[in-house]
Amino acid sequence: MARSIVAYVDETLDNARMGPVHKQVLAIICAGLFFDVIDFIILGSLVPDMVRTHFATPAGIGSVGSATLLGLFLGALGQGEFTDRFGRKAVFQAAVLSYSVITIAAALAPTIGWLVIGRFAAGVALGSAAPLCFAYAAEYSPKRIRGRVTAFMQFVGGACVWPLGTLLALALRDTVGWRGVWIVIGLGGLAVFAASFRLPESPRWLVTHGRGDEALDQLDRMGLGRPPAGETLIADALSDIRSDPMMVVFRRYSGRIIAAMICFFAFFSAAVGLGGWLPNILAERGFTITKSLAFVFTIQLAFPTSSLLMMYALERYGRLPTAVTAFALATVLSILFYFSRSDAMVLAIGFAMTFFTQLAGNSMQIFTSEVFPSNARASGFGLAQAGGRIGSAVTFPIIGVVAGYGFGYVMAGIAVMLAIAAYAVTRIGGETRGLALDQIAPVTE
Repeated sequence: MARSIVAYVDETLDNARMGPVHKQVLAIICAGLFFDVIDFIILGSLVPDMVRTHFATPAGIGSVGSATLLGLFLGALGQGEFTDRFGRKAVFQAAVLSYSVITIAAALAPTIGWLVIGRFAAGVALGSAAPLCFAYAAEYSPKRIRGRVTAFMQFVGGACVWPLGTLLALALRDTVGWRGVWIVIGLGGLAVFAASFRLPESPRWLVTHGRGDEALDQLDRMGLGRPPAGETLIADALSDIRSDPMMVVFRRYSGRIIAAMICFFAFFSAAVGLGGWLPNILAERGFTITKSLAFVFTIQLAFPTSSLLMMYALERYGRLPTAVTAFALATVLSILFYFSRSDAMVLAIGFAMTFFTQLAGNSMQIFTSEVFPSNARASGFGLAQAGGRIGSAVTFPIIGVVAGYGFGYVMAGIAVMLAIAAYAVTRIGGETRGLALDQIAPVTE
């Protein structure tokens, strides 16, 4: 009996149980995603200190944020071609190392101009991280719990980071200053780079790039065994694909890309734009810097709690119902947040708005990571996420300007974007819960 080696590797991974290697991969990519998220949270938390010490004006801070997000856009846009051609591990390591070194150097910038340049370069390096992490999680996860595993990665590396990042700023801003906080983050990134040498390559990537024997060896190390005696594995056209991954995405999945870009644009604009400016907005409404950061920390507890619910909802209700419902609720709550006047209302509505924005956006991200073939997954996800990066690069400085005319204009704009995303997410693809990756999007030339 003969079977395609690509089909064998995919089926074995889809039906596997979580073992030590799965957990090792999950731990390392969680750490990598951590730095993608904390980088911009820290900027938002340090904005008041950078303005107070006269290092930069609010307009200058907007330039720093836009430069970072523009770098993230270029990094996310370009990484797919390298990742899908040369492998997940090498690009992950290069991204983490470059980001860490540049972040430390940028923290020592003598002027706002040099900081803008440093943050742009760090953004380019960091832009590769998130698409790689989601590709790794999707490709290593068994199909029956893929949503839960990816949601757990997002919970640890993406959600818990928000309150932890604010706590880090609160704990260190008075001792090491805003420069020292970024140096601490850079040193942490170097620790992740050291750990990344234990990260194995994805067997799904290996088997589609002429390295089937290495893929089988990796399955063996994972305790998943070898093909049964008497079964022959054959290498077909899909076992050594030479096609351009970007061309695969544009030729076959252009509709999914456009819809996912719209969703990422709305999500990143709301989460990153508002999250980055919220401490300063609260400070301008009469809160002290410490009190505004304390309020932001409380609101940011919605990040991990929404991810905990997502681990259940994605497998119980599916990706699409979870994302659509959450986007719709986030739209309503973003309007109500404008009318919040008392401290209790700011906390309650702010928490609920953040909760459903994160539930919507992260469900959509996990969904998007599943709808492209293994030989173009990083390209498809990275290109879609790049749309969100450029969106937040545009909206971050706009929020700073528009907030001067009235907070209501900010919240109305965010509500409109979230409402559009509630429809756009339905155009990314059909429901993927419980399906094998090669069934959702078969490997293709």
